[in-house]
Amino acid sequence: MPHWTVHLDGGPRRVNHAAALVGGHIFLFGGYCTGGNYSSLVPIDVYVLNTVQLRWTKLPNASDEEFTKKLVPYLRYGHSVVNYNELVYLWGGRNDNYGACREVFCYDTNTLKWSKPNTTGDAPFGRDGHSACLIEDEMYIFGGFTDGRIQCYSNTVFSLNLKEMEWRYINAKGEIPHWRDFHTAAANKHQMIVFGGRSDKSGQCYTNQEFYCNKLQVFNIQTKVWNAPATTGDVPIGRRSHSAVMYGGFMYMFGGYNDLTKTHFNDLYKLDLVNYEWSKVKTYGQTPRKRRRQCCIVVGDQVIMFGGTSPKDRVVHGGSDDENLMDLADLHILDFAPSLKTLCKVAVIQNRLDTSFLPIGIRWELKAMTTNNDISQPLEMPQG
Repeated sequence: MPHWTVHLDGGPRRVNHAAALVGGHIFLFGGYCTGGNYSSLVPIDVYVLNTVQLRWTKLPNASDEEFTKKLVPYLRYGHSVVNYNELVYLWGGRNDNYGACREVFCYDTNTLKWSKPNTTGDAPFGRDGHSACLIEDEMYIFGGFTDGRIQCYSNTVFSLNLKEMEWRYINAKGEIPHWRDFHTAAANKHQMIVFGGRSDKSGQCYTNQEFYCNKLQVFNIQTKVWNAPATTGDVPIGRRSHSAVMYGGFMYMFGGYNDLTKTHFNDLYKLDLVNYEWSKVKTYGQTPRKRRRQCCIVVGDQVIMFGGTSPKDRVVHGGSDDENLMDLADLHILDFAPSLKTLCKVAVIQNRLDTSFLPIGIRWELKAMTTNNDISQPLEMPQG
């Protein structure tokens, strides 16, 4: 009985950001925010979320010296990160004036310092809107919009061995997916499960003939073969900028956008990875507003979702994205196994019941579930 149990606002306002779970903290890197400066080179910013108190903290900026030495990535969006032994590796993403990046950066979550490891091998061209999966000791990169000899979509697979820091182009076989960006890829044992994304009917180059495929694609890292298994059930419509996470042996997919139908989504689907059957999941609680470009991170039995872009309540016909979309600074929690205590707290909040008679500790937990975030201050215990 998945239940949306928490809705907070006041965190970093970001879209097309990237995040990784390290211990009990979520580290958020960069992303886009309407009105921000993405045409000059400034260091990427980093926020951390305490997943117990549900409070964001902005971490110190890198020094000018570190940035000048190019040890720190510049502010960007559409990039990817993976956590490997408490080191977060960042790759790709773009800046409005400086295009997509092909360098690898490493963030040490213990020292809070950046470094730029030396890599060897056949590195991919810079890109954004790609996917990154960590399987064993390797980060697998698929798809995206590249800044190669020409700007175009990609359908290639590269891997970076994080022990040897060696790139490798993978000569994949089988049912190669169409070129795409802003899809999702989830790691399942030795497989990379790919769904959705934006493609162009003409092929590799963008010609404004978008299509959104809902065919499932599976890449086996051992055989280097793609296949497209037949799916059954309630197959979701194709979309881009959605989220996909693994939990309990299933892949869950939330949200996204289809430009052909001009539709944002806030639905939740589950894919059985044994028989490849899709089912639409009924959830309880306060469902988040429709959105795309958000981040979703699994923490225990919960999915913590934050940020993204939603259509405004009043849309201007023919208006630009800046006129019709709003960047979000909210946080939601989807609990797959809510305890009776959690459900009782949700009932108290939803019905605005008197809490003055409750123990201080319970009132503190309720405050954590309802109070807007102050990213610079810890959550204080209620008095009395």
